[in-house]
Amino acid sequence: MSTDDARPPTKPAEPTRDSRLGLVALTAIVLGSMIGAGIFSLPQNMAAGPAAPGALLIGWAVTGVGMLALARTFQFLALNARDPEGGLHGYARDGFGPFTGFLAAWGYWISAWLGNLAYLVLIFSTLGVFFPLFDEGTNWLSIGGGSVLLWLYTALLLRGVREASGVNVVITIAKLVPLALFLIIAIIYFDPAVFTYDFWGSNEGIGPVFDQVRAMMLVTVWAFLGIEGASVYARRAKKPSDVGKATVGGFLLVLALLISVNLLSAGILRRSELEGLPDPALAGILDSTVGRWGAVMISVGLLISVSGALLAWMLMCAEILSSTGKAGAFPAAWGHEPREGVPRTAILITSGVLQVALIAVSVMGGGYYNIILMSGSMILIPYLLSAGYALRLVLTGRREGAAVGKALLMTAISTIYAVWLIFAGGLGYLLMSAIFYAIGVGVHWWTRRSKGQTAFGGREGILAIVIVAAGAVAAWGMIAGWLTF
Repeated sequence: MSTDDARPPTKPAEPTRDSRLGLVALTAIVLGSMIGAGIFSLPQNMAAGPAAPGALLIGWAVTGVGMLALARTFQFLALNARDPEGGLHGYARDGFGPFTGFLAAWGYWISAWLGNLAYLVLIFSTLGVFFPLFDEGTNWLSIGGGSVLLWLYTALLLRGVREASGVNVVITIAKLVPLALFLIIAIIYFDPAVFTYDFWGSNEGIGPVFDQVRAMMLVTVWAFLGIEGASVYARRAKKPSDVGKATVGGFLLVLALLISVNLLSAGILRRSELEGLPDPALAGILDSTVGRWGAVMISVGLLISVSGALLAWMLMCAEILSSTGKAGAFPAAWGHEPREGVPRTAILITSGVLQVALIAVSVMGGGYYNIILMSGSMILIPYLLSAGYALRLVLTGRREGAAVGKALLMTAISTIYAVWLIFAGGLGYLLMSAIFYAIGVGVHWWTRRSKGQTAFGGREGILAIVIVAAGAVAAWGMIAGWLTF
């Protein structure tokens, strides 16, 4: 390890007081990130898992405990991390070394822009319900429309993070209205007989309950992606304590919404009927209960919701590249801000990658469901590294704001939960994630060598070789056809 690695990174310039984000803005970022497309398609995604109502109850119990522990872990890290403003990159770097910190930031950025790609596809597939020319959101007309929307958002971000965050607050409030109306209608039409029909999926023969619970895990990760959103903006927060409050408060609200939507839907249509619904599934559910106007309302709500989530995630993508570039793990040019609060290079890089990905989706094929599972898979390693770092802090005696027993239990549960998610995701998605991480190994090598630093030290070199080898195996598997989404 070089002397540069041994000392804390140089902190980026502090944002001015006027550009800092308060509790409302931070909470809106968390809500805007998590309440996107996932909740509107959740009933169909879970049914297609497949998962029967009994498995859903168990799965949501596991998810609730695990994600709450993860949310509290991020709250704990906001107070106890060596560099609380470093976000997921800082946690992994300080816990396990510079290369591991790079991998956490790289994986998070990949996960974020994959999520943006899914949003762009879903926006135009939803418009396809009203305008058939857009088809399923991946034809050339949709790609053209997605490209125009992408660069309009880019122009908004280039105006400044604070202005875009203000728009996000308004959109977050607006998109909660159709969800609230859906819940009211769903309560009225909920039928206990439908909910308890084939409660464990034995009549349909969809497999053991354990396998059903395991199958729904990556979908829940996608639904909660953004739980760490406030920590990404830690250096822009007015008060460090607001980061933890926004994370836990946003999580609890989203958890209640997701469970309510999923379980109430399972009491309106049977699993096989939910599985056959097109996106957005909530539109099909309301179409079967109150008629066409309900489907239209949900579709409009989805467009508003996804538009807001896309904005939030493009903000996060830019912030990940910018803050990590300033910290020295990414090329320094990626963190360049010609105007305070406007990481122009990071914004343009993210938009350029998204533009290429949009074209690739049309040429190579792929759908919303596959993209969201890949996005969820990419975030698992950063989550595990953050939870592991928090557990390490507790074991070494650093636990401000939490009793030792409570802190140990919380961080241990979040670490075990992160390991469980990787197992539940399966070997296929883990291998495909290795392709992206292998590309990152090259970026890390180039960044370190350009600064005259050692790229990999000791065990880091072994880890890099394993990642590149796994990525090569995955690439060969996809070419040969035995590894698919």
